[in-house]
Amino acid sequence: MREAKDVTVAQLSGYDDIIDVRSPAEYAEDHIPGAISAPVLSNEERARVGTVYSQVSPFEAKKLGAALISRNIARHLETLFKDKPKGWKPLVYCWRGGQRSGAMAIILAQIGWNTSRLEGGYKAYRRHVLAELQRLPERYTFRVVCGATGSGKSRLLQALHEQGAQVLDLEQLAKHRGSLLGNLPDERQPSQKMFDSLVWNALRGFDASRPVFIEAESKKIGVLAVPDALLDAMRAAECVLIEAPVPARVKLLMEDYGHFLRDPALLAKRLAPLSELHGHKVIADWNALAEQGQWDALVEDLLVRHYDPAYRRSTSANFQRLKEAVVLQLTTLDVEQLRKAGAALLA
Repeated sequence: MREAKDVTVAQLSGYDDIIDVRSPAEYAEDHIPGAISAPVLSNEERARVGTVYSQVSPFEAKKLGAALISRNIARHLETLFKDKPKGWKPLVYCWRGGQRSGAMAIILAQIGWNTSRLEGGYKAYRRHVLAELQRLPERYTFRVVCGATGSGKSRLLQALHEQGAQVLDLEQLAKHRGSLLGNLPDERQPSQKMFDSLVWNALRGFDASRPVFIEAESKKIGVLAVPDALLDAMRAAECVLIEAPVPARVKLLMEDYGHFLRDPALLAKRLAPLSELHGHKVIADWNALAEQGQWDALVEDLLVRHYDPAYRRSTSANFQRLKEAVVLQLTTLDVEQLRKAGAALLA
């Protein structure tokens, strides 16, 4: 009879599916990228078992938990795993690599699937991610794309990616554009732990013999912190500087931030914290321009008064090799122009 075997975090590759049997809430906070959620206890069931454990006895809690886990595994077998072939090779994990993953792994293995269980569970995985985030950045040669707000840094990264370059797009992983107005409409940022997992997963897939292009970022992207070792590597790396005229940058920003054009009240809410820096009259003037639909004038004034001075202070202070940067002088920031700029960088 086949038995499940224990494997380490270093052996994550080579499985058809990675199965996360923790509760939906645990999975939502963080999980191994690509893992399938197949909870053996729901959020409510997990809380119920915990209450019985603390208020009645561990024995009664285990008895209740076993009944609930058995029902949920049966449901997954009838639905989620129903069409898995005989040669299916799953890896199962829970919080500590204990009873929840053990129950699932035993049944999958008894059916005949080549099943493994992650030794130490999510906790071992999380320790591995944190250690790797300190170690991996020093393996790579980064090229940091710099440029004032609206100069097309993210679009250049996309163009580079499409042409086969290695790209680490932190703003894409963080679901945030990195500025005061950077929240994406209808999208929440991941947790810090999930962001760490996504960054680790991207880093481990790169080829150390080729450069990795990355956008210049501050310590925080929205509410999320860039891992320290990665930030240090970025700030010591070679730079690429995009320079573009203000009208081209205004056009790009109006395309990328169109949700504010449709909702001036939302823009006013986001601009309010800047009153301490620029004064209430400036904020009132910006809100008036938005209400009047004078978007070109508003965006240009935001760039000149706020974003450009902040960019100059931050970038010159943090990126040591900016003065040696390869400069891309772009007249427009359309797709074709950025594609050509990317091709020139890779040539």
